[in-house]
Amino acid sequence: MSDPYFFGYGSLVNTKTHVYQDARPAKLSGWRRVWKRTNARDMAFLTIVPSVRTELLGLIAKVPNADWVALDAREEGYDRLVATEMISHDHSDHPELAIYAIPEATRFPPTPDHPILLTYLDVVLQGYLHVFGDAGVQHFMETTDGWDTVVLNDRANPIYPRAQSLSADETALVDACLTQVGAQIRN
Repeated sequence: MSDPYFFGYGSLVNTKTHVYQDARPAKLSGWRRVWKRTNARDMAFLTIVPSVRTELLGLIAKVPNADWVALDAREEGYDRLVATEMISHDHSDHPELAIYAIPEATRFPPTPDHPILLTYLDVVLQGYLHVFGDAGVQHFMETTDGWDTVVLNDRANPIYPRAQSLSADETALVDACLTQVGAQIRN
């Protein structure tokens, strides 16, 4: 049996934030991204909710020997769900695929006390830019809900543990995306 793969639709698209190999573009059908919070975390994070007409761009990557321990720890507060039939990709072996989603019973709307971290969004959009180009960044913005919350500008002192350095052009792109959705940025 071949190694399973995960489908990433947020920070896992940025391969600078993980060590999983054989990352390749893929599409998830029937889901939409949304910003939510859980009691397990102080900040808002991305999750997915059913959406019949939406298709999400993302990445699949191999989980060697089905050793999910590290990835499950990274995705604390999320459930790992089998999603093999919902994901299209170019992998010839057709591996088992999983996605992570915050369970409905434990997800709540973000609040000013539970904002989106700008460094988290930076990581996500940098990943989409590197894999899918400007069109991928625009796709991310259009297929993500929950922008009507506070975005905490933590760039000077990153709170997000996998924060990355962005070029001036990447920073300007993220800032323009936030302006496009009318985000409330708080320092």
